[in-house]
Amino acid sequence: MTLSKPAHTAYPLHGPLRQRWSPRAFSPQPLDPDTISTLFEAARWSPSSQNLQPWRFLAVTSAQAEAHAALVNILNRNNQRWAVNAPLLIVAVARIMTSSEPPSVNRFAWYDVGQAVAHLTIQASSMGLVSHQMGGFSPDQARTLFSIPDGYEPVVVIAVGSQAAPETLPDDLREREHQPRSRRPLPEMVFGTTWDEPALILPTP
Repeated sequence: MTLSKPAHTAYPLHGPLRQRWSPRAFSPQPLDPDTISTLFEAARWSPSSQNLQPWRFLAVTSAQAEAHAALVNILNRNNQRWAVNAPLLIVAVARIMTSSEPPSVNRFAWYDVGQAVAHLTIQASSMGLVSHQMGGFSPDQARTLFSIPDGYEPVVVIAVGSQAAPETLPDDLREREHQPRSRRPLPEMVFGTTWDEPALILPTP
């Protein structure tokens, strides 16, 4: 039986936002091409600075056995243990240079890629899928594996698929799967006119 961990929110949230979390238990069941295309369509319509759309994605499915195994191999060892089951692995890449003359660094590129990935993950949640974003991978190996050119930076690897039961995981990962979710309370991150002082617009606890 799969595990549901909806966020215990202080205020009402849109359903896919409440339901989204980052499990490690993935079913190897393949995703159909229309489903995968819908995920990238959600990313495509993400906002970006000056509409530069600096995101690029490398998508590898489990049907591409050799490429899938190679991508799993550039993850850190702990991620390899569970990500190998994900039917879709995505490398999100930022185009960090603009096309202006002369070219300049787009300092919003990483931010915009993050927005595009957020759109993709919420779309996945709305479709009953799960995703898990990983910073634990080798950008240098990703660059070599996929022939990523200069001016582009690998940002994150994302596993996407259907959720499996926690019992499919090794004992230590299964224990982590059951750990409760937590977030800082709003007054610790929403400030008013002075840093580190809660915004007056927030209700008094």
